[in-house]
Amino acid sequence: MSAFSTTLAPASSAATPARRIVHRTRGHQHGPITRLMSPSDLGQLLKPFVFLDLIDTDASSLRGFGLHPHSGIATLTWLMQGSVGYEDTSGATGLLAQGGLEWMYAGGGAWHGGGPGDSERLRGFQLWVALPPELEAGPAQSIYLAPGAIQQEGPAQVLLGQYGAATSEIQAPSPMNYLSVQLKAGERWQYQPPQGHTVGWVALSAGGLLAPEMLRAGELAVFEASDQVIDFHAEADTEFVLGSAVKHPHDLVLGNYSVHTNSDALREGEANIQRIAMRLRSEGRLR
Repeated sequence: MSAFSTTLAPASSAATPARRIVHRTRGHQHGPITRLMSPSDLGQLLKPFVFLDLIDTDASSLRGFGLHPHSGIATLTWLMQGSVGYEDTSGATGLLAQGGLEWMYAGGGAWHGGGPGDSERLRGFQLWVALPPELEAGPAQSIYLAPGAIQQEGPAQVLLGQYGAATSEIQAPSPMNYLSVQLKAGERWQYQPPQGHTVGWVALSAGGLLAPEMLRAGELAVFEASDQVIDFHAEADTEFVLGSAVKHPHDLVLGNYSVHTNSDALREGEANIQRIAMRLRSEGRLR
């Protein structure tokens, strides 16, 4: 079977039963942001994917996010429309443009922030990924990829992992794929997860899909645990993100800004966050 296909055929097959959706949600609104997944709900089912926020708003309604901390996780911010400013405790500052992404590997502790850029509207996703024990206390790292630096296979841009001949420049902390997909109305696309990627979900930012149930913009759907193929049939021009992974086998131990695998790691991560905060205050970067 080829890695991908885009045809006008309906997304169904008598020979291969469609992979079922077992949960769907429109999440919870937090101002201009919709939280589709968190560790206290679907993150337990979909880990290592533990948070997913959908941003779809006028830039004027999105206030800046001042410097704030994380530990034990990595975040990936992906912009489908608009731009945002960014800064982090590595000293990096700049403008993340449409079609670019930010990967903030918090590890044992880091701070980052930002706000609206030079566009009138913003649309995109921010994903949090839980780290395995050997990485959750590691050194922080931030990577910013400009538009054009993200490889593509068929209709899918590879944000994390590998799909077909396309590979992300970012090394994923555990076996996972995170793709951004655009389909025109009437197109069908099949995603074959790598072996062992039994976690699977999709979230739409625009349009509508049969997968095999009808999904609309603003929804997240969870597929049954399996590494079988997933069929998508676009009812309209559609944009969505898709995650698949080997399930994170560790607990999710939660702090205010942190997710770790055990309470000792959480305490150390939060202590390191406070040490960084003291330095930021001495530099005048944090009140």
